[in-house]
Amino acid sequence: MLWRANEHEELTDRGWDERRAAAALAAIVDDAEGACEDGFWPGHPLDDVGERPSLCGLYFGSAGMVWALHQLGSAIDAPEMLAAVLDHYRAAPHIEERVHAPSYWMGETGLLVVAACVGSPAADRERLRRLVRENRNHPTWELMWGSPGTTLAARWCGLEEEWRESARLLAKRWEEEETGVWTQTLYGRVAHYLGPAHGFAGNVHALRGSLSDRVLRERVAPVLDRTALREDDLANWPPVTPATQSPGANRVQWCHGAPGIVHALGDLMELELALAGGELIWRSGPLRKGAGLCHGTAGNGWTFLKLLALTGDERWLERARRFATHAIEQVGRERTRVGRGRYTLWTGDIGVALYLRACIDADARMPTFDYV
Repeated sequence: MLWRANEHEELTDRGWDERRAAAALAAIVDDAEGACEDGFWPGHPLDDVGERPSLCGLYFGSAGMVWALHQLGSAIDAPEMLAAVLDHYRAAPHIEERVHAPSYWMGETGLLVVAACVGSPAADRERLRRLVRENRNHPTWELMWGSPGTTLAARWCGLEEEWRESARLLAKRWEEEETGVWTQTLYGRVAHYLGPAHGFAGNVHALRGSLSDRVLRERVAPVLDRTALREDDLANWPPVTPATQSPGANRVQWCHGAPGIVHALGDLMELELALAGGELIWRSGPLRKGAGLCHGTAGNGWTFLKLLALTGDERWLERARRFATHAIEQVGRERTRVGRGRYTLWTGDIGVALYLRACIDADARMPTFDYV
């Protein structure tokens, strides 16, 4: 079973309309601006947080919202807002952010990356340097909490020495002759995750520039070929290597499954296999979980933009835009159900707004993964 049909829904019959997409993008930005209170946004029940959680990080919190709004041309005072959020974080960090304090998506490193990106007075290059160093040997060995994320942060912020040292240690932990992946301690157990958020694909992506594409391709292609689940012209990947996989756990999400694998590593695998992953995403359809990036319709659709970049085939742009059209409808349905938007970068509406712009511009870069 390559995917679970009950996790997907039928694609909308409505075709792509660029003016409608631009209007939906603007509406999401306007709503986010209006919902902000002192630099924070209301929680959403699907994110399992309270009404006013005051989260600060890139993944769930204010840093992600501020970064996205800044990217989308919002009129918010991003520099001052980020400075206030960073002050709040340091005074009373949320438990998740406190446990993973140096990390990229959940901790202070991400806040400092955004501070540098938006030109905030809170930007602190030396503090960022120290956090990257502190996180070099985090036992998760994945992007969200571990060193791959802070490796990307160091590279994007021009911390050459910290970037190269973190990448060197990450490469050293890559088990070339055993599993072919990384052995991780995550969620209280030892595992070998494959996707970009928690495993192999994200780790390899963090090594770009420190190892040559030739070396990466030589080491990546055999792992993806060996772990791929195939059926006719379709391919998917389990969340973890088959040796530790739970039966029936296969998903079609950016965080776990073909969408994230192909988006992150499509240029490092056989093109035929990447295309098989893309076909699986198309046939399985939009995700019922929501419209967002990590485990939603927009994140899956972003893989079509990557395949457009790899092949030049306009069919993939058409498919990306069809998923975008569906995501617009999902945002509207969920807002009606809950009575407000979903205000996070990686699970919420602002990620959909970024995806709509990417579909207009045919831009395959995933936010905070491929660029900041």
